[in-house]
Amino acid sequence: MKLCLHCKYIFSSDEWTCPSCGHQPERLNGIEAHAPEFANGGGGFKPEYFSELSRLEAENFWFRARNAFILWALRTYKPDANTFLEVGCGTGFVLSGIARACPKLALSGSEIFLAGLSHAAERVPSAHFMQMDARRVPFVDEFDAIGAFDVLEHIQEDETVLAQLHGAIKPGGVLLLTVPQHPWLWSASDEYACHVRRYKRAEIEQKVLSAGFELLRSSSFVTSLLPAMMLSRVLQKQEIKDFDPVGELKINAVLNKSFYALMMLELAGIRFGMNCPVGGSRLIVAERK
Repeated sequence: MKLCLHCKYIFSSDEWTCPSCGHQPERLNGIEAHAPEFANGGGGFKPEYFSELSRLEAENFWFRARNAFILWALRTYKPDANTFLEVGCGTGFVLSGIARACPKLALSGSEIFLAGLSHAAERVPSAHFMQMDARRVPFVDEFDAIGAFDVLEHIQEDETVLAQLHGAIKPGGVLLLTVPQHPWLWSASDEYACHVRRYKRAEIEQKVLSAGFELLRSSSFVTSLLPAMMLSRVLQKQEIKDFDPVGELKINAVLNKSFYALMMLELAGIRFGMNCPVGGSRLIVAERK
């Protein structure tokens, strides 16, 4: 079901024109825009970073491994999903992995910045994309599964976002989240990425529960690389103005393969029921009852 953000009327239609008030979202660069005031800026991320990110993430161990965790969680906890929305889809890297693995799944992606959507539409032409503010989601009981991967930490009003996602998921549907973990790992990298927090386990779990979800799985990951992350934070002395975000993605090929292999070992453990207590990130799977 669609929700008119202008008059709050709920309706079922292939079109976005509201039957009650006639409101229709703007179209920007051919994409429906539900929050056009934020389409080219507005905080939370640096839109100019999308182009470089799109070029580098396909080879980087972190993005490839995170995709593997996401696909495992989706197939395990909602194998019968027919519709999936990724909120904050960025350049479409996650959606491209899901599209290859689940070709029958109807995919949608939303991003607040138009700059990211242009890359995403090229990567996954079969998906439907929209410009949207996650604090005002124009859907009710619409999707079998929704994912938000390293998104919540960019948004001050994360509890509002979780409540909005709860309303957009069908009863019995699942929410998949990844978030950066441990406030004591805060660094220039977080500042450059416009993070407003790194989560404690209890904090993110309680916020998910308070939004009306039931937790199905909660585990840290990037556990094996936590010592390396801690060391990098100790050695990282540059100020935010001197920080090179691209440099963090350009990793020696041998290390890149080794780090990916370590994260696949972590995924194997999680598949067998292990929940890691600490790690650079946390994976949450929750259900709307």
